[in-house]
Amino acid sequence: MTTAGLRWGILGPGGIAQAFANDLVLNGLTVQSVGSRRADAAAAFAEKYGIPNVHGSYEDLVADSEVDVIYVATPHPFHAAQALMALEAGKHVLVEKPFALNAPEAEAVTARARELGLVVLEAMWTRFLPHMVRIREILAEGTLGELRSVIADHTQSLPSDPAHRINALELGGGALLDLGIYPISFASSVFGTPAQVTASATFRDTGADASVATIFIYSGDQIATTLSASNAHGPNVASVIGSEGRIDIDSVWYSASSFTVYNNANDVIESYTSNVVGRGMQFQAFELERLVAAGELESDVLPHAETVSIMHTLDDIRRQIGLVYPGE
Repeated sequence: MTTAGLRWGILGPGGIAQAFANDLVLNGLTVQSVGSRRADAAAAFAEKYGIPNVHGSYEDLVADSEVDVIYVATPHPFHAAQALMALEAGKHVLVEKPFALNAPEAEAVTARARELGLVVLEAMWTRFLPHMVRIREILAEGTLGELRSVIADHTQSLPSDPAHRINALELGGGALLDLGIYPISFASSVFGTPAQVTASATFRDTGADASVATIFIYSGDQIATTLSASNAHGPNVASVIGSEGRIDIDSVWYSASSFTVYNNANDVIESYTSNVVGRGMQFQAFELERLVAAGELESDVLPHAETVSIMHTLDDIRRQIGLVYPGE
């Protein structure tokens, strides 16, 4: 694989950024700079991962001439503005999922990236993991016959503290955008945009969604069901079912996992076990660097139109369950 040897800047040194930076360092990519609204937080992050450049503001980070690409890892409501700020500074951008708070924001970011000739990519790291690459190959080979359904959950028992980010509406908290984005994006990768969306939800006292169940119907009469929840830990497995067989992805399906392919007689056709260095977040970085090296602006694995389509689906779900974020 050819990559561009880019120098990465980390915008927002939180928990997900720590996992990302660790995977980049373990796999030989260059983490050049980190920026935070708190200089002490940026300095501590830099010391932990051996990062040379430290900035006490996001503005200084994106202005860093030694940085080629910015990884945006702040809470959801800030993604779009910070991605645009990085693009205007001439940087390529990897934006944590969900890509934005809503579809209009996603459209604005992707449109501006195209205008400026820069790469912007949603950091849906699951898409780029080796087991998902192999699953896409199996589906394309027609092993399962006609694809009929997807079933997937992302359920965790997370803190009920009203002050916790997962329960804070002003930070875009809730099960849907934090957890549901995974199975909803997976269903999109198999079937595309749903023709019909049905959703129901339960809520925390803060107004953030605690659990969301969805049913998607597609133009070819396929169906997908997803469950996301922040108040209960479920199996965290996924299946793709076709007319001639199925793929069962083991827990935790959205991380570097294993899967088994069965035919309709329940015979095992293929078993796959992931073997990756670190958590596996480096593969999305490899893809962004490949795009830059190839002179391409968007990935076939997760093109801009699909990122925007997924945001439209999330917006539709929120409309149905009555979930509105402050400032919208």
